[in-house]
Amino acid sequence: MTFGATPQPRQSRPRSGRRRSALIPTIVIVAVIIGAIVLLSQVYTDVLWYSQLGYLEVFLKENLTRLGVFLAGFLIMALGVYASMAVAYRARPVYAPEEGTPDNLARYQASFEPVRRLAMIGVPIVFGIFAGTAAASQWQRILLFFNQEPFGQTDPQFGMDYSFYLNTLPFLGFLSGLLVSVVLVAGVLGIVTHYLYGGIRLHERGVAIARPARVHIAVVAAAFLLLQAVNFWLDRYATLQSTSGRVAGALYTDVNAVIPTKAVLAIAAVIVAVLFIVAAVIGRWRLPLIGTVGLIITAILAGGVYPWVVQRFQVTPSEQTFEQPYIQRNIDLTRQAYGLDAVQSQEYKATTNTSAGALRQDAQTTASIRLLDPNLISAAFSQLEQFRPYYQFSGLLDVDRYAVDGKTQDTVVAVRELRPDNISGWYNQHIVYTHGYGVVAAAGNRVAADGKPEFLLAGIPSSGTLGNDETYEPRIYFGENSPEYSIVGGSEGSSPRELDRPQQQGSTEDTFNTFSGNGGPGVGNFFNKLLYSLKFQSSDLLLSDAVNADSQILYDRDPRERVEKLAPYLTVDGKPYPAIIDGRVKWIVDGYTTSSSFPYSTQQQLDSVTRDSQTADGRVAALPANNVNYIRNSVKATVDAYDGSVDLYAWDDQDPILKAWQKVFPTTLKPYSEMSGQLMAHVRYPEDLFKVQRGLLASYHVTSAVDFYQQNDVWSVPNDPTSSTAVPQPPYYLSLQVPGSDQPSFSLTSSFIPQTRPGETPRNVLYGYLSANGDAGNKAGVKSPDYGKLQLLNLPKSGSIPGPGQVQNRFNSDPTVSQTLNLLRQGASNVLNGNLLTLPVGGGMLYVQPVYVQSSGETSYPSLQRVLVGFGEKVGFAPTLDEALDQLFGGNSGAAAGDSANAGKTPGGSGSSSGQGTSVSVQAQLKQALADADAAVKEGQQALAKGDFAAYGAAQKKVSEALGRAIQAENELGQGTGATASPSPSATPSPTPSQ
Repeated sequence: MTFGATPQPRQSRPRSGRRRSALIPTIVIVAVIIGAIVLLSQVYTDVLWYSQLGYLEVFLKENLTRLGVFLAGFLIMALGVYASMAVAYRARPVYAPEEGTPDNLARYQASFEPVRRLAMIGVPIVFGIFAGTAAASQWQRILLFFNQEPFGQTDPQFGMDYSFYLNTLPFLGFLSGLLVSVVLVAGVLGIVTHYLYGGIRLHERGVAIARPARVHIAVVAAAFLLLQAVNFWLDRYATLQSTSGRVAGALYTDVNAVIPTKAVLAIAAVIVAVLFIVAAVIGRWRLPLIGTVGLIITAILAGGVYPWVVQRFQVTPSEQTFEQPYIQRNIDLTRQAYGLDAVQSQEYKATTNTSAGALRQDAQTTASIRLLDPNLISAAFSQLEQFRPYYQFSGLLDVDRYAVDGKTQDTVVAVRELRPDNISGWYNQHIVYTHGYGVVAAAGNRVAADGKPEFLLAGIPSSGTLGNDETYEPRIYFGENSPEYSIVGGSEGSSPRELDRPQQQGSTEDTFNTFSGNGGPGVGNFFNKLLYSLKFQSSDLLLSDAVNADSQILYDRDPRERVEKLAPYLTVDGKPYPAIIDGRVKWIVDGYTTSSSFPYSTQQQLDSVTRDSQTADGRVAALPANNVNYIRNSVKATVDAYDGSVDLYAWDDQDPILKAWQKVFPTTLKPYSEMSGQLMAHVRYPEDLFKVQRGLLASYHVTSAVDFYQQNDVWSVPNDPTSSTAVPQPPYYLSLQVPGSDQPSFSLTSSFIPQTRPGETPRNVLYGYLSANGDAGNKAGVKSPDYGKLQLLNLPKSGSIPGPGQVQNRFNSDPTVSQTLNLLRQGASNVLNGNLLTLPVGGGMLYVQPVYVQSSGETSYPSLQRVLVGFGEKVGFAPTLDEALDQLFGGNSGAAAGDSANAGKTPGGSGSSSGQGTSVSVQAQLKQALADADAAVKEGQQALAKGDFAAYGAAQKKVSEALGRAIQAENELGQGTGATASPSPSATPSPTPSQ
């Protein structure tokens, strides 16, 4: 380029530049407006949603707290950064560069000066936004600090109330971390500013620092050291939450080496900070620099080397002796934090011998044994009670109990929900198909004669012994599988548009209905329609004439999601369950208050410890991957399935964490005394809490520090023997009378086997049995004092009581059982093993497993055909539970009143068979029955190929009848050869006489 030449101007560039300069601000403004509108749609619709439910207080308190904390964090960081940069800029030295000497710094300053004002404002704002966002996420921690409630109990080391560790210490740690971040960021940016404007200059001979820069650095260093001193002091208390040792909490080395050295380091950091302040005044820097080096050396020696020496040369050689009192602290406080301190443990000298009448004292328990497996029976519910393809049942049904004819019995229940994935078109998805219909309930301890569930409430319209009064509202607008949103309601006089239900079971026509409750915000005006159209990104919602002045929009309809939004401080159980309460279908949801800061308590990861065969396949929602060391079932919530209304009840009203949240949200929680009697009667012990407790109890059933240290009695939860993957067996709900109890109760149960150490042969024998009383109260609304009582049976360690895995293997390998099951598998049928229940009855441990048979057709479903029972080394296998128990206990089990009268006889038969002629005749009957079954299967396949479902159903009945004759013939042959008699399938399975 030739200097001095005049370049030719290009006329297009200025105009292009002007267009770009006008276009960019326009784009920015439009983007901001669009973002503001979208944000407005989210905020305003949330306000409408919370207001409609009556929980606007939650939304306002949470978001105002978030906003306030964000602003506080933003201002602290932004003002700190701005002050540091401004002080450095104002203290910049003024000098004249030497002629002929290139000054790179001057060029940097010249380049930076045009954007200096913007940087002085923009940089603090950017860092302030980061700090404010991080601070806002801690809103719960801050609210708990300012509203904390004391526990009234103190830790064994410092004598501080537990609330200090759960509420105060986390808040102080957060505040200290924020201030350290501010000091570091502000200090670094201040130093950069000093360098940029010549306060710090690099020379060949070293670094030249102007006095203002030295003072600035000294103040930053002093502030940082003071904050480190605070951290060192708080670390003393944090040792009680440590998880780095053999057990959680402060152990011998922590108490005698770490805690004292943390105090020394805190004092030393304060001294060095003072030295920096003095140096900033007098201008002498040797002492603070020496102090800093000394502090670093002290931190290395006292904070690392000294504790290691104590641990290695003093504790490790005699670890059991030194650690014993601290392990005892861990045992006691872990059991307290998880509610295990009230476990009633007793020795149960279980026998493996059976005798006639051994079950007489347990007649109520054996008569109530649940034979319906909620994991398998969903297909039967679907085939028998779905009626329309737009309905569905959950893959895992729920177990509850209802009073039938004055007696309480276990019941398998399910909600007939809508199936949104089978519906196409916006109008159909959101206007027509809006809700499911009805609860279906079946007796848990018996089935119909053909193995189908015996329904207590079924059909459309619903009929049966449950919920068929005039007040019963069967429509399900809110459930676990509801559509994303629905537009419901209508103007007076307008024709109903919501598909309600089939007119009757066999009808091909449907009825329509109009929602009449208060279930969601109104979308009758244009403004609300516009905002909800933006929220759900749907122009149809805005333009459709189906949305009228009285329309409501229902969304966030999953019971768990609703409770989580209305009580954001709770961890919600993964399996809500429906119940008919006061004529309404309501979802009952358990909520937990948790913490990870309880002193000396062992932490557990929620999603890991609650994982079992039901959560592994997604049928039950998994809990978040949070580490906790304190948990309480503090809240019971209900969600009305019709209008979505939510009630939160303070169940554990003595929980200090819940008390703190009650101070934060004083109008949202009701006392449990306001529960209706019917609601109280359906409250049960929550599964996820029980899983967490049994996971801890596998180790913490040991209460002696010496035994705990030796780890010679560690248990584990057995794997589910009915699952194809190695996952723990889920706990089971069933009604039973645990040894030591006065009466039967609806309980949640689980068993324990010894933990297998590396290199050991696995031993699947029973060591423990845990039950939790789930009877919360009665219909009078009185809370039972026995609710939540945990009872642990300690079985003999001789290893004589088989565990679930052993029992399942014994069932599978028993010759009589396998022969019969092979017969059942003929005719293109599958044999499905139900849940393996464990019950402490008859002086020992009884195993009960229902056996289902399902044909291979698309419309088939599992039907209960046999019951397996095991006690010690013996196996019983029969069409009914009573008959199977009679096989075990010598034909006179006393399982139910009046049962002994028919012991040892085959219903409909003539007793045992004898004679060669009879044997040949029975063999011919067996051969003919199998041939008939094979012919019926082929007949069904041909009918299915033609689409003739009526003929297919008739063929399936023929298959079932032929297999029944085959099994009866096989049993008669077994009697003739001395095998254990199995009764006729004609009685499959019948109610126990006590029912």
